[in-house]
Amino acid sequence: MREGRDRIRAMIDGEGVHVVDGAMGTVLYQRGVFVNECYDELSVTKPEVVLAVHAEYVRAGAELVETNTFGANPVKLGAFGLEDRTEEINEAAARLAAQASHGRAGVLGAIGPLGIRIEPWGPTSVDEAMELFARQATGLAEGGADGFMLETFADLDELLQAIRAVRHVASDAPVFAQMTFGDEGATAYGTSIESAAEALEKAAVDVIGLNCSVGPSSMLMGVERMVGATRHPVSALPNAGLPRDVGDRKIYLASPEYMARYARRMAESGARFVGGCCGTTPEHTRLMVDLLGTNGLRPARVAVGATRSEPRESAEPIALADRSALGRKLATGRFVRGVELTPPSGWEPRELIAGARHLRDVGVDTVHIVDGPVHRSRVASLPAAIVIERELGFETVAHYSCRDRNMLGMVSDILGAAAAGLRNLLLVTGDPPRSGPYDTGGVYDIDSIGLTNVVRQLNLGRDPGGGSIGAPTSFVIGVAVNPSAVDTEEEIRRFAWKAEAGADFAVTQPSFDPDEFTSFAKRIEAFGVPLIAGLWPPLSIENAEFLANEVPGVRVPEPVLDRMRRASETGELAAAEEGVAVAREVLGEIGGAAVGALVSAPSGRVERAVKVLEA
Repeated sequence: MREGRDRIRAMIDGEGVHVVDGAMGTVLYQRGVFVNECYDELSVTKPEVVLAVHAEYVRAGAELVETNTFGANPVKLGAFGLEDRTEEINEAAARLAAQASHGRAGVLGAIGPLGIRIEPWGPTSVDEAMELFARQATGLAEGGADGFMLETFADLDELLQAIRAVRHVASDAPVFAQMTFGDEGATAYGTSIESAAEALEKAAVDVIGLNCSVGPSSMLMGVERMVGATRHPVSALPNAGLPRDVGDRKIYLASPEYMARYARRMAESGARFVGGCCGTTPEHTRLMVDLLGTNGLRPARVAVGATRSEPRESAEPIALADRSALGRKLATGRFVRGVELTPPSGWEPRELIAGARHLRDVGVDTVHIVDGPVHRSRVASLPAAIVIERELGFETVAHYSCRDRNMLGMVSDILGAAAAGLRNLLLVTGDPPRSGPYDTGGVYDIDSIGLTNVVRQLNLGRDPGGGSIGAPTSFVIGVAVNPSAVDTEEEIRRFAWKAEAGADFAVTQPSFDPDEFTSFAKRIEAFGVPLIAGLWPPLSIENAEFLANEVPGVRVPEPVLDRMRRASETGELAAAEEGVAVAREVLGEIGGAAVGALVSAPSGRVERAVKVLEA
């Protein structure tokens, strides 16, 4: 292993251009490995297949080969029930690569993203992420990896934890750190090439590079920017073009000759390490070696700093009282009265506008537009809120769920909401979709904690990658909390993260127990997030029992059910009036534990919600 490390160090410290191998998964797929198999486990179950691929890349002239471990971290292996074998699989993969190299090539332990969001975008802490990466790095080190290739990272913070883990396990090993950028030279989080180079220069890495996502042409432009932004050696491993759908397969169509020509262009632009990612094969590697001439090409050196980005400073956040009318009420401690409305099931908004107009005219402060897991088509919450504000000049709070969109889509939606004039959001993870004619599943790219962090960054004038969005947004950020949660400690722990992420207010699930509400409110008082009480006036005993038994997170005490049962025996009108009375009493007994109330309007009966708020 020492000899291999010295070989890689000599490559890094020298001035020649060196060829890294190509894709492992592409070749394995071509050789009949089904896509539903765990490719990382093949180093244990079918070692001869993996060994043969490594050997072909070495024969093609690759000076550096990557282990078959891109997804061999505990999280991704856990999807196959292999989490406990993390170290074993990585160790076996490193030994196979070393066996195939025969001392002719250096072995880089391949480490890719965990496949989950880490803080501030997800619930996994940076320390937990570091520990997960460390397990993989430990197995690779024990298997004899000469160095490490950290690749295809879009989240800079996650990559920094991978670097931290590798340095903890093997402090003197060479480390390549590669991020994946789109055609415009930014990650999916918005991190620019220059920003990434700046951050990675400060980390303990030896080579900074780009890989995956784009083909050679786009990556060439990325290389030029990267070389201009760092004094570190630069690596570039593009895909073999963009994938095309051919039948039921995705095929990468860039030829070995085309890839080799661009490898030379990237070397001439300053890249010190070139190779291939998705879609590349040993034939691509062989032609790169032939055209470059092993160690024969001296790369150009662009003046560092020519395109380096200036350090970005966050904009000063707009004061809460200046963001919206709701923000002013929260900032001054005035009681906030709100009612929930559901968007229409078709495109026609007349009933929605009529309900909102009535609420405005009787003095309700704001309407909340629900984003529910319905099983039929409805107008989305953001455009519904825009329609109300445009038609009535009545302020809304749009509920926005993480269920249906990936992170990039959510950022786009929220920027569009800001452009349309919306100022208040309630961010929720979202209940799973109910079954219906579309047979769709949830996305859940990030949860409500991550989304709260995203919107807070937008309020500071930054996108998730730290890039400027120009003028900052001015959202008042709401989150959900549940005093009736089965695991109260977990609920409080998540609420602490929401508060830390930047929540300006919180709305509870419908509450039917004043004592439970006030006790919970005292426990979270220290977080400093104003609490708005969610209330639901049941229409009937059936409605109350539905809430008690079929709505997750809602607890209806037995005395309330008894009251609704007795009232329902008298008739529908009596039951509806009793439901209003129940909600009024809860609101009255909550007292100063809440700064406002949000009343649901079952079946769109807004007049019943108004009766509750009159309390």
